[in-house]
Amino acid sequence: MGYKLVTYDAGKGARAGIIAGDRLVDAADASGNAAYATTLGIFTDWAAADKTLAALAADAGTKGVAIDWKAVRAPVQPRAIYCAGANYGDHVREMNAAQGRGPEPDPHTLGLKPWHFIKSAHSVVGPGAAVKIPPASKKLDWEVELAAVIGLTAKDVKEADALKYVAGYTVSNDLSARDFGWRPPVPTTSPFYSDWLAHKSFDGSCPLGPWIVPAGDVGDPQNLGIRLWVNGTIKQDSNTSEMIYTLAEQIAQLSLRITLHPGDVILTGTPAGVGAGRNEFLKAGDSLELWCENVGTLKHTMA
Repeated sequence: MGYKLVTYDAGKGARAGIIAGDRLVDAADASGNAAYATTLGIFTDWAAADKTLAALAADAGTKGVAIDWKAVRAPVQPRAIYCAGANYGDHVREMNAAQGRGPEPDPHTLGLKPWHFIKSAHSVVGPGAAVKIPPASKKLDWEVELAAVIGLTAKDVKEADALKYVAGYTVSNDLSARDFGWRPPVPTTSPFYSDWLAHKSFDGSCPLGPWIVPAGDVGDPQNLGIRLWVNGTIKQDSNTSEMIYTLAEQIAQLSLRITLHPGDVILTGTPAGVGAGRNEFLKAGDSLELWCENVGTLKHTMA
C-alpha cells in the first residue's frame, strides 16, 4: 500500500505521520525512530525512511487512527524554497499577450538556463489556511505549482541523475502581489526597479500541501495535469509538459550554484490562467482549490 507523508497537530505540537487509506500513523512512534517526529528528520534519512514508512503503511489498518483533517498542517517547513520564474510556455505566451509583446524564442535556443527566486520559509501555510491579503495590495494573484521536495543532498548534479534527488511532490500556490513587484518612482530601466520580496514573499504567500506523495508513486513529473479553481470556477487548466525547463534541468542548474538539502522545496512554475492575464485578482472571502494529478488537492481561502 502506498502512503502520503503529512504533518499534523497531535496535541503536543506538530508531528510527522503517514496516511494510508483512511488511517493516520505517527511516524516516530510506529517506527521507534525519534528523528522521524518531523518530516525534515525523515528527509534527512530518506533512503532508509521511505522503505520504513512503506512498511508501516502496510500495517496502517491496525496501527493507525482515524484522520482528523482539521489537524493536518503544511507537510514540511522547509529551510529553503526555490521558485522557477516564467517556466510554462502557455503562461509566457499569456503574459506577453497581456502586455502587448510578441512571442519569444525558446530560451534554450538562446543558451539561457533556468532561473529562480526565493520565498521566505516563513511564508509557508498549510491546507485550510485563511491567507491574509497584504495591506494595500489590489492585485493579488494565484499560481498553482507542482512542488518537489528534495530527499538527498545535491551538489553539481547531472541532469540525467537529478530526479533521483527528489523525495516526493506536493501542491503549492505561489501567491503573488503583482502591484508590489516594483519600487515607484524608481524607473523601469533601473537595475533596482524590482521588489521580489514584497511581490512574492509576504506572510502566507506559499500555501503548501496537503501532503507529500513519494516520487515513485507520482511518476513522470513532466506529464501531470495541473489545475486551479477560484470559488468553483476553473482558472488554470494545463499540464506539466508545458514547462520550459524540466524539473531535472532545474535541479541540475540550482545545484551548480548552491547545495540543495533534504527538505528543500522547489516550486516548478505556473501555467496559463493567472489573474494578471485577465486583469482579475483575489479578494477577501475567495476560496481556492489547487490540484495536481497523482499528487492531490490543496484548498485554502483568502482573508
